Amino acid sequence: MDVSGLKEKARQLRLDVLDMVLKAGSGHIGGSFSAADIVAALYYSVMKLDGEDRDLFVLSKGHAAPLIYAVLADRGIVDRREKDRLRAYGSPFQGHPDSNKCPGIDCSTGSLGQGVSVAVGMAYGLKAKGSSAHVYVLTGDGELQEGICWEAFMAASQQMLDNLTVIVDRNRLQLSGCTEDIEALGDLRAKAEAFGFDAEEIDGHDFSAIIPALQRRAEGKPRFIVADTVKGKGVSYMENRYEWHGNLPKGDQIAEAYKELGGRYDG
Repeated sequence: MDVSGLKEKARQLRLDVLDMVLKAGSGHIGGSFSAADIVAALYYSVMKLDGEDRDLFVLSKGHAAPLIYAVLADRGIVDRREKDRLRAYGSPFQGHPDSNKCPGIDCSTGSLGQGVSVAVGMAYGLKAKGSSAHVYVLTGDGELQEGICWEAFMAASQQMLDNLTVIVDRNRLQLSGCTEDIEALGDLRAKAEAFGFDAEEIDGHDFSAIIPALQRRAEGKPRFIVADTVKGKGVSYMENRYEWHGNLPKGDQIAEAYKELGGRYDG
C-alpha cells in the first residue's frame, strides 16, 4: 500500500477509535491516536499476517486497545459489528486486549511492562524453533518507567534476538502529565544502544520514515525504534494534552473531532 493509502487507513482508524469510545462511554483516545500511523504501517504494509511463520504483534500499552480492535475489524479478523460493543459484557473487545476472547490478539496485555517481557519470550521461542517470524512490540514511553521493561531489554540483547523490534510511542505524555516531569526518560535511543539494541529515532507520523525503520534488521541485535509522536494526533484540541489520555469529548467537541478527522457526525 502506498503512503496515501496508509494515511487514509490511519485516518479511518482514528475515526473508528472515536466511534468506539463514544459508544462505550469510556476508553483511551490520546494514546490510540498517537500510535495510529505506526499500527497502520505494521498491519497494512510491513507485517506478514498469514501462514505458519506469520509475524506477531504485542500491544504492550494495552490501554490503546481500541486502536488494535479497529485494525482487526477492518481486516476482517473480527466481525466489524463488534465495533459497537467495546467494553460490553461478552464482547471480544474488552477494555484491554484479551487473547482468550479476541481473535488476532497475540498476547493479553494491560499491566504495563509485561507485554514487553512476553514479546521477548515470544522472540526467544521463535528463534529457538528456527522460525522466520518477527515479533513487534509497541510500548508507551510512560510504560518504560516500569523496571520490568529494562530487565526484558537486557535479556533480548543477551540472547541476540534479531527477530524482535521494540517500538516506543514517544508522545512524552502519560496519565497525569509529562513523562519528563514525572520520571524523566532522557535519551531513549542512547539508553537502548547502551542495552545492546540497534536503535534509531524517527518521526512516528511520517510513513516514509516509519516503514523503513520497521523493515530494518540488525544481525545479532534486537531493534529499538523511538517514534516521536503527538498524543491526540489528528484533533487539534487534543494534541499534546495529557488530559486526553482517557477523557472523552463532550458537546461541541464531538462534532469538532469528527470534522477534523474528516468523518461524519449525525449528532
